[in-house]
Amino acid sequence: MSTLTEAPPPLAPAEPEQKPARKRGRFTPYWLLLPGILWLVVFFALPMIYQASTSVQQGSLEEGYKVTWHFATYWHALTDYWPQFLRSVFYAAAATLLCLVLGYPLAYLIAFRAGRWKNLIMILVIAPFFTSFLIRTLAWKTILADNGPVVHTLNSLHVLDLTDWLGWTAGDRVLATPLAVVCGLTYNFLPFMILPLYTSLERIDGRLHEAAGDLYAKPWTTFRKVTFPLSMPGVVSGTLLTFIPAAGDYVNAELLGSTDTRMIGNVIQTQFLRILDYPTAAALSFILMAAILAMVTLYIRRSGTEDLV
Repeated sequence: MSTLTEAPPPLAPAEPEQKPARKRGRFTPYWLLLPGILWLVVFFALPMIYQASTSVQQGSLEEGYKVTWHFATYWHALTDYWPQFLRSVFYAAAATLLCLVLGYPLAYLIAFRAGRWKNLIMILVIAPFFTSFLIRTLAWKTILADNGPVVHTLNSLHVLDLTDWLGWTAGDRVLATPLAVVCGLTYNFLPFMILPLYTSLERIDGRLHEAAGDLYAKPWTTFRKVTFPLSMPGVVSGTLLTFIPAAGDYVNAELLGSTDTRMIGNVIQTQFLRILDYPTAAALSFILMAAILAMVTLYIRRSGTEDLV
């Protein structure tokens, strides 16, 4: 009984909690990011700062330029070249819409119907990247030549009569018209639309289509209710990758257009390389960047998706 009633021996005092050992290499991710950050600073941030200072300068090449905070340059650049701004946005929007109309069916075909031909079709999509952007654009001068088969076919079908009435062509000519510029933009930036669309469509679970069919949904209803909403990240990514470079492009308007189809990129190039008015050119660049940033922000918010491919 005495053994049973003895008090239990006192518990040993708990050892103080030891702080976890300092993890080695916790700065490794930051060191890995350092080259990319330096690249962005040297080749993006510093040129942007330099161009910002150039846009508020006054002077000439002979006398030199000085920062005088002359913000009136922005107002003069906008009032003098607003037609080129609107034309650039219009051409870029038209090319983006055409790329979406042409690219979505092809991306759908590659994702769901290509089968063993998928890799071959993908190679054909990216094949234009194997040649220079300049060569691809110059090829369209031959395709749209006045005596070429394309113009002859369009003229025989009376398509040019309609485009002439809309102001897209001039008589029986396609070159040096808005239609030629939009065709060049569409061709050059079409792969940027197809690739995000294909990536987004390929991620869709095929069982969702089967479930829609089990619920007696017709193919068009399945596409409208299932496929297209799930592919919206690809649609948003593709339209952004097409519209942004198309709005600032100047090669297509220079080679396929005329003085009446000049885009804002042509104006910036002329101001930088020919007229040598660096403040105006820098101000035009910042206005274009601000306008595109505002439109892109509004577009992303209105699209209803935050998941971009």
